[in-house]
Amino acid sequence: MNDGCRALLEGWEKIAIFARNLKIMEEQRYPVGMQTFSNIIEEGYTYVDKTYYIKPLLRQSKFIFLSRPRRFGKSLLLSTLKAYFEGRRDLFKGLAADGMDLDWTPSPVLRFDLNAENYSDEEGLSKILNRLLGEYEEEYGITSVADTLAGRFSQLIRRVSEVKGRKVVILIDEYDKPLLDIEDNKELFEKNQRTLKSFFGNLKSMDEYIRFAFITGVSRFSKVSIFSDLNNLDDISMENAFADICGWSEDELLRHFRPGIESLAEEREEDFDETLRAMRDYYDGYMFALKGNRLYNPFSVLKALKKKEIDPYWFDSGTPIFLARRVKAQGIFPPDLNGQMCTKKELTAVGMDDSNPFPLMFQTGYLTIDFYDKDMQLYALRFPNREVEIGFYEDLMRVYLPDSQLPDSPFRYAHFKQDLFGGRPYDFMDRLASLLKGLPGEDHKESSYRAITYLLAVLSGSYTIAEHHGYKGRSDIEVTAGRFIYVFEFKYNKSVEEAMEQIHDRDYAGRYAMDRRKVFLIGANFDEAKDNRGLKYKIEEL
Repeated sequence: MNDGCRALLEGWEKIAIFARNLKIMEEQRYPVGMQTFSNIIEEGYTYVDKTYYIKPLLRQSKFIFLSRPRRFGKSLLLSTLKAYFEGRRDLFKGLAADGMDLDWTPSPVLRFDLNAENYSDEEGLSKILNRLLGEYEEEYGITSVADTLAGRFSQLIRRVSEVKGRKVVILIDEYDKPLLDIEDNKELFEKNQRTLKSFFGNLKSMDEYIRFAFITGVSRFSKVSIFSDLNNLDDISMENAFADICGWSEDELLRHFRPGIESLAEEREEDFDETLRAMRDYYDGYMFALKGNRLYNPFSVLKALKKKEIDPYWFDSGTPIFLARRVKAQGIFPPDLNGQMCTKKELTAVGMDDSNPFPLMFQTGYLTIDFYDKDMQLYALRFPNREVEIGFYEDLMRVYLPDSQLPDSPFRYAHFKQDLFGGRPYDFMDRLASLLKGLPGEDHKESSYRAITYLLAVLSGSYTIAEHHGYKGRSDIEVTAGRFIYVFEFKYNKSVEEAMEQIHDRDYAGRYAMDRRKVFLIGANFDEAKDNRGLKYKIEEL
């Protein structure tokens, strides 16, 4: 085949692929960011059926709490429940709930969505609750005589029940956002905490007027009243029966989105299985109970399919940076975040003043269940996937070095990446030495130096291993970057010679003896002495 014919054929193939992708886009609509069940159904968007959970939820308890990470489908779940309790059976045609023996008699629904608001203002939470209460009071023709938010809420529940002649359904979405948004403002945090305690605290006393109450959040704060005063609130967050209530299993992904994955594979110029492995690596891996499935993040999957590109979309939607601050404050070596052990009690109740970051990292989705040690009764945690791991490391780097990623900074990841992948260890170490000199005094310690070096290697796109167990000991960091391998050993207030001697004595690079790639041995010493503070290093080529 001559070049002209080949070019023509390739052109027609591209046109065919474009047409096929366009057809898929026309046939399948991805509900990116959509949280209203009725809109998804009525406008023909793809809906992954979770309605089979309605009956088990009704049997479970009258008052239920569910913790799941943000952007994981909690709001859509509440919207689905709202449609059910309003008796909108037409929306459920063909779905699991339609074939169940359920009571479709409509009930009045009070939904309080605290998710999409800004709570940085001193009176922000009170204003939002006043607005939500006012809207329902106007809808039901209620004139409030209560002089507190909690009193108005109680009066609203009672009067709506009396007006409609039915018990009320209460749905509260993201109850903890007024706390998570302002965790670094202790005074406002405590004020919002007291407001929530008062507002939710008397739900138990309104039991006779309530048919069902469902509360969602990212975390379970132990000092907020819904978990102390409302002691009949059933937390299903780690129960096996509801492990998959939010998020998608791989079976669900393939059942509903195979054409989209095929289209994404064509865009990436790889086969279906390669693309599925990439999606699994980036978006899968969440586990909320021991017998649950590994789950994909729905938000990230939908974004990837719609944009036809695998990227870290979950982190782009905003993250609570205070968790990275806690990890840094505790001096935790980043790779040690994998393998942390916690009790179930620790994982299901936290306080914002807790120094241990791991339970809140679990509840917010930065860590997930790896396995359960039955003898020790401990859960081992790990990063769920690459999207979360890299995203959290980027947050952590911003905490260590706030200005390092400015456009004109010589310390951007891209520069370190060019050094590593270009086989320029001296440039890498000189750049690192210069960067470390800019650290504030309190950060000149071994934990900060090791963490920053590890983060730079990972974020440069290198394959990075910390504390690899060899037959004579453990190396600090080993980095593979294209055609080059780097073996690092760090010392603190000792000497470069001692670091290099350890690399040789313990044969850290022995496993690369038959490797055709170029191997660099790097012994480094961080010295905190004022007259000699900084990084010294020695490099040898194997």
